Amino acid sequence: MKVTYYLEVISSWCHWAEPTWAELKARYAGRVQFDWKIALMRPQDFPVSPAQADWFYRRSGTIARSPYMLNHGWFEDPSCDYATVSLVAEAARALGATDDTVRLALNRAAVREGRKVARLEEAVAIAATAAQLDADELRVRATSPEIRAAVDTSTAAFHALQITQRPAFVLDDPIGDRAVFSGLIRIEPLVATIEAMLADTAAYATHRAHFGDPPQS
Repeated sequence: MKVTYYLEVISSWCHWAEPTWAELKARYAGRVQFDWKIALMRPQDFPVSPAQADWFYRRSGTIARSPYMLNHGWFEDPSCDYATVSLVAEAARALGATDDTVRLALNRAAVREGRKVARLEEAVAIAATAAQLDADELRVRATSPEIRAAVDTSTAAFHALQITQRPAFVLDDPIGDRAVFSGLIRIEPLVATIEAMLADTAAYATHRAHFGDPPQS
């Protein structure tokens, strides 16, 4: 079974979803395959001002019952290309940092510390330090056509699901079942669905052990 987490690196809702993601990985280690993919937000999906960012942060923070408020300091001119930070995260993964370390470091630097992660040098410095990568190599990779293509492909896959909200969790099992959760950050519905899918998969395996594959005629 596989769980794919679609995210935007500096999304506040993805920030609030990270404890759920970490708990799922710990709870189902060795039983479920986990992967994350970038789903870039559109330019119009970002706040247009620090005041608007704070309004969104107060809403999401109170819903998440957070003891802290997020920091809008990462905000730049609305014409800024915020894809930069996601490209750096994807480049770090291409260089071997395949876990959550780099994207979590970038997210924290943005929404907790208010660092200007949309600036290439800033994002590269954060990511290189977090994963002990060569900054020059990371910068070259992050600005390569290959990394941009990878991020565009995963973003297109997100949109092909016909959903709009990040975080999104896509659950697939080997018997062909799929469940898609878009915008939810709580763990309970995800656990219930994973348990149901694992149970059904085990039932199929039991039946096959007793009766084999279906007859072909």
